[in-house]
Amino acid sequence: MPNIPDTQQEENELYEHHAFKVVNGQQPLRIDKYLMNFIENATRNKIQAAAKEGSIFVNDVPVKSNYKVKPNDVITVKFEHPPHENLLIAEDIPIDIVYEDDDLLVVNKSAGMVVHPGHGNYSGTLINGLIYHFENLPNNSSNRPGLVHRIDKDTSGLLVVAKTENAMAHLSNQFAKKTSKREYLALVWGNMIDDEGTIEGNIGRHPKNRLQNTVYLDDEEEKGKPAITHYKVLERLGYVTLVSCKLETGRTHQIRVHMKHIGHTLFNDERYGGERILKGTTFTKYKQFVENCFKILPRQALHAKTLGFEHPTTGKWLSFTSDVPEDIEQCIEKWRNYAKHTS
Repeated sequence: MPNIPDTQQEENELYEHHAFKVVNGQQPLRIDKYLMNFIENATRNKIQAAAKEGSIFVNDVPVKSNYKVKPNDVITVKFEHPPHENLLIAEDIPIDIVYEDDDLLVVNKSAGMVVHPGHGNYSGTLINGLIYHFENLPNNSSNRPGLVHRIDKDTSGLLVVAKTENAMAHLSNQFAKKTSKREYLALVWGNMIDDEGTIEGNIGRHPKNRLQNTVYLDDEEEKGKPAITHYKVLERLGYVTLVSCKLETGRTHQIRVHMKHIGHTLFNDERYGGERILKGTTFTKYKQFVENCFKILPRQALHAKTLGFEHPTTGKWLSFTSDVPEDIEQCIEKWRNYAKHTS
């Protein structure tokens, strides 16, 4: 029997971990399949186990894993313990610090490291390491110690971390007012037509896949948040292009979403379909070449290369640049050689 709370007191001891409202137009779909698109790193077995325990509710009523979701259903996942991301544990994790003073530090994050705890990633994150190495880091608006901004798990590169309340407020304000400078290096599918350009379009959660974001068009302006990405072609490599992207805003997955929106998905970006061969020939030899590139670079080809901001105490402009990681460098070199021999 599912563990259904039979008193108000027991119900109050349940903690909400996830909540979703099903969009209009959703076709009937088993809730275990539906939730796989909304909860990161959740397997179908885990979702089915949660339903068996009476932890999945639709409109406040516990349901089984074969329940078919309908438009406007409100789905909540509740457990008897607080969300693990709220339980921060200090861990002795090495951190690549490229600059540090009394107010802040700049970190060069490796690909594969999650910035803060979340579903499926409760340990081994940058924050777990930060609170081990530094005491009394200030919380941001989401109660995440030291974090001024973030980059995705499989994106490498530079992050600034605040060590004082003043630094947190000052740096967060710079990011909000778009006075900080951030430049990314990206390898994208396809030969871009223009040498440079600007992509604008509100970014928000994808209505049918919560693990993705999407661009909302002019007639849906009230959806999502404004996002602006400036890009410049650095090198054309046949079926892929190396670009520099400068962020004017900092939305989740911004470069990944904007590039897909203009038809140039990031190379090997699994979440957005870039792990498939999107451009090129049908030759077996070419397919093998691309597969080899995927093995060399088993993540999206995105690196936070440059970071600049005003120091919160001295007012001095600080600028940092990090080397392109070896996996991206090797992948680019393979494409250079391929383009050379096929042109």
